[in-house]
Amino acid sequence: MKQCTTLMLLLFASLATAQNSGNEHSVKMYRYGYNGMELIATSSKETIIVSTYNSKLSIKEDIAQKVFHYYWDNLRNHVSEPVTVTIEGENAKVTGKCVVIKKGKLTAVEFHFEKIEWPNGIIEVHRMYQD
Repeated sequence: MKQCTTLMLLLFASLATAQNSGNEHSVKMYRYGYNGMELIATSSKETIIVSTYNSKLSIKEDIAQKVFHYYWDNLRNHVSEPVTVTIEGENAKVTGKCVVIKKGKLTAVEFHFEKIEWPNGIIEVHRMYQD
């Protein structure tokens, strides 16, 4: 009886794994994410605050660090309209809008998650409201 139960569990696990491998390039929608300040950098010339919106808890800090570096390398010297940016994180590739707002010595860098591409092939797209 115990061997039969073990065999059934192994069969179920194999079936579940086979179904998950079929999820490659599967698109899922999500409505809820985390919003908030992730990083504050200061110098004598300015204070930079990086905030993320609609982020996933497991990758928000890594992505915020990479958004800061993107800002520093590409957007620091000019204020622009929102720009679509793809950030290659340690655990996922994230596409979103980057908005830079400067007021005096304060710079706010906002990154709004729009799409997350996970290594397992699942793509999550943020939507305010799902149908």
